Amino acid sequence: MSATPTRERTAVASAAGASPEPRPQDGCALVTGASRGIGAATAAELARAGWPVAVNYRSDAEGADRVAAEVRDAGGTAVSIRADVSDPEAGERLLAEVQSELGPVLVLVNNAGVTADALAMRLSDADWDRVLETNLSAAFRLTRRALGAMLKARFGRIVNVASVVGRRANPGQANYAASKAGLIAFTSTVAVEVARRGVTVNAVAPGLIETELTTRGVAPELADAIPARRPGTPEEVAACIGFLASPAASYVTGTTLTVDGGMTA
Repeated sequence: MSATPTRERTAVASAAGASPEPRPQDGCALVTGASRGIGAATAAELARAGWPVAVNYRSDAEGADRVAAEVRDAGGTAVSIRADVSDPEAGERLLAEVQSELGPVLVLVNNAGVTADALAMRLSDADWDRVLETNLSAAFRLTRRALGAMLKARFGRIVNVASVVGRRANPGQANYAASKAGLIAFTSTVAVEVARRGVTVNAVAPGLIETELTTRGVAPELADAIPARRPGTPEEVAACIGFLASPAASYVTGTTLTVDGGMTA
């Protein structure tokens, strides 16, 4: 199909309800679980793109403070804010504190995640609930609360950090797989609901990445099964998140970008 002339393209976008406005200058980015790994790399990536960044953490205050300090040392703006996002009441408090410190959250990266592995027949209710609350329910609650400011600004970027485990079996991780599969479905559904208001909702699905969460207890030979023959790095995942949060991705929504070195190809 030939390209639509600029004037006609603008008219079509306006008629469809798309916002031609540039990115608002008074907003900020919130990255949950950002004291290390993918979250820390994402905070740095978004700061380099010019976003003031809220570095959320649950227990690793030292790590979160270090991430925020590194952003500031590089000339950016960042604060570290403690909140356990698995707490149903924490989301509203977290967003209020971030807005007070940095402005409305216009980029939300739902990265916080935990594992509690066991075969399904041995998986406790407590471990099922903890993983689902942190990995899925927290993303839902933060998204629900953050959307108000995004819709008002007619600009927003939500990126959910899922996993390749949400799309393929990994014995011993029924709770984790369910949470990540749910996150992928949640992503596409919300994306359709808000697409006309300048808000995009996407996910990334990392494979084997060199982080404490994903490499704990993993046999070294697993890398041999990856076509790229190596684990990925947090920075490689963060670069994908940065793209999805950028103006260049304004027409990308409802998708899941797999970052796994060809593992699921």
